[in-house]
Amino acid sequence: MSDINTADISAETVASALDALRAQVPLVQSLTNIVSANFLTNVLLAAGASNAHIDNVHESAGFAAIAGGVLVNLGTPDDATAAAFRVAAEAAQAAGTPWVLDPVGVGGLPWRSEIAVDLLQFRPTAIRGNASEIIALAGLGGDTRGVDSASDSVDAVPAALALLKYADAVSASGPVDYVVGRDRDGGVVGVKISGGSALLPRVTSTGCSLGGLVAAYLAVAQTPLEGLVAAHTHVAVASEIAEANSTGPGSFAVAYLDALYAVDADTIRARARVESFELPTGVQN
Repeated sequence: MSDINTADISAETVASALDALRAQVPLVQSLTNIVSANFLTNVLLAAGASNAHIDNVHESAGFAAIAGGVLVNLGTPDDATAAAFRVAAEAAQAAGTPWVLDPVGVGGLPWRSEIAVDLLQFRPTAIRGNASEIIALAGLGGDTRGVDSASDSVDAVPAALALLKYADAVSASGPVDYVVGRDRDGGVVGVKISGGSALLPRVTSTGCSLGGLVAAYLAVAQTPLEGLVAAHTHVAVASEIAEANSTGPGSFAVAYLDALYAVDADTIRARARVESFELPTGVQN
């Protein structure tokens, strides 16, 4: 292992980002799958942002230029939405709008994998996926089982680092979330977020809605790395609270929205588990 690349990111950093989110109420443009659109919108509203589901090829570019952040989620693509993905990503890059690539199912299905690789040319601000998706997108193999991950999130760290040639920050979700990106000084650092709930994968669209929340935080955070960490932390803390107030997936879904709304900066300071981790040998700052 290399010398520790320390990230000056803490619960206080996340608390500040949450305050900024609530003060600015960023508008997210979501190009997401048909399964997640409603739940994603409710998650963003509960957390303190807003959402516009603009995913047609005629309006996607224009809206990407004025949105606070853009989510491109590959969950249920067709020819029309694939075209909209491309023009939205290109317009976001041109306008300086932060955008998120969520490579759902990449590695397991060739056509969507080609779409994801094509979108990398427009330099997503952040890439968010499960471990298998991140490994597959980086071209390092991986066993992608539908939209579920068959790999542990820590195993995706080398792939996430490789994807920094295309993006400013990359995360791999799992029981512990691993995030890599550049800090305010430009050095490559790693941050892990512990906590969360085992009920998250029992409710559809919790991962897709995290992508939308990332787009919202990117609109207000100091750096893409901080925005990505803030979104993961908000979800981890809220889901822990929701699990304590639920009896199963159905009640958890409702409690999760309530918790996203109720979490404030003081809750983050008290409950967030955010820490640096060592990067593999050979990582260049």
